[in-house]
Amino acid sequence: MPEPIVVLVGGWEHMCCGLPVEIGDVVEYGVVSADGARRFEEIRHDTVPNQAVRGRVVELYAVGPGGRVAIERVPSGRALRGFDDDDDGRLEARWTGQPVTIAWAGDPEFEVVLDPFGKRDRQ
Repeated sequence: MPEPIVVLVGGWEHMCCGLPVEIGDVVEYGVVSADGARRFEEIRHDTVPNQAVRGRVVELYAVGPGGRVAIERVPSGRALRGFDDDDDGRLEARWTGQPVTIAWAGDPEFEVVLDPFGKRDRQ
């Protein structure tokens, strides 16, 4: 099995138009390298991604100044801003479903851990 990769999702770009993500979803992100190895940062606007990564979501974390917390799903940016009638944007703990509160230093930040499959394409 290939090593998992981590995609950093969040900031103003996710708040603008980021999609919801749940464990088990198959996703593809346009990214730039965050560390030159297995960590990437999602890019949506103003920067051209230099790579695409694809895989099945195996873990999700909300990342705040106090560390990271395993969560069940990443709400869409619209839900996090309170503009989704079908989604309250609430974060839930991975195994218990209990509400999670993060004291963000700025915009919300998340880590999406992927089990990659197939070849990642360079653009």
